[in-house]
Amino acid sequence: MLNGEGENVALSSMTGFARIEGQHEGTGWVWEAKSVNAKGLDVRFRLPSGYDGLEVKARSKVQESFKRGNIFLTLSLSTAKGGIALRLNEDVADTLSGILETLTQRFDADKPRLDGLLRVPGLIESLDRDESQEAVLGREKALLKGLQKVLVDLTEMRAQEGMHLGKVITGFLDEIDRLRGRAEDCAALQPPAMKKKFQAQLDELLDTAPPVAEDRLAQEFALLVAKADTREELDRLAAHVSAVRALLQDGGAVGRKLDFLCQELNRETNTICSKSADMDLTQTGLDLKASVEQLREQVQNIE
Repeated sequence: MLNGEGENVALSSMTGFARIEGQHEGTGWVWEAKSVNAKGLDVRFRLPSGYDGLEVKARSKVQESFKRGNIFLTLSLSTAKGGIALRLNEDVADTLSGILETLTQRFDADKPRLDGLLRVPGLIESLDRDESQEAVLGREKALLKGLQKVLVDLTEMRAQEGMHLGKVITGFLDEIDRLRGRAEDCAALQPPAMKKKFQAQLDELLDTAPPVAEDRLAQEFALLVAKADTREELDRLAAHVSAVRALLQDGGAVGRKLDFLCQELNRETNTICSKSADMDLTQTGLDLKASVEQLREQVQNIE
């Protein structure tokens, strides 16, 4: 994948952590961002009471920066003494009280603890003393700017991890290529070995049964050889490995495509094992399966 300047886009991991802090007019803030593996993009926030409205704009910035991953964002605030007071939102409290009374009577349940109630969004609001709307908007702008910085740091960490993963994945691809070559050598010996085995069985059969037509024998032998021929699977294995290498070179959000190719690699190795009539080829097939599984484990971390 090329950017506007024609350069390769870096491979990105879905694992990372970033932290950044700052202050705006007496209010200190800390953003923390943590990212782990996911099939899609799932963004979760933990914001101070009274800042729920910030989530919509913050979520939009995250979606602009990432395509996949479970991303957890936490904002912590600290204010100089006397700067901010807290108040109970009476409307939310009245509504919540009615709901709790109904639930308690209907289900004969214990009343909830105070620490649990304090987690209800909007129940406790921050009351900024002598603060203008302009000051509120200024602080929000500063917090969003800080968020953008922590997202940049998280992106850089995921890119560094992606670079490391790229090297690890390349190592597994090299091993798969090596094993594929060994499988080709084993497979090349299969038709002669099968012919010898078939001839021995035929000689034994001819000693105890009426003669069998030569054309019938030729058909049976051709069928056995076709069933044991793994050249097609080995060719597709090589093609899939080349496709994985190309995606690693392209970079960007290629994790889903890589995972699909790993499934195809696993399918080919399973077929090779099922066709094998040779102990060496069977062992090589099992080694291939192990390497493909290790490859897929690493691919799960790619965005």
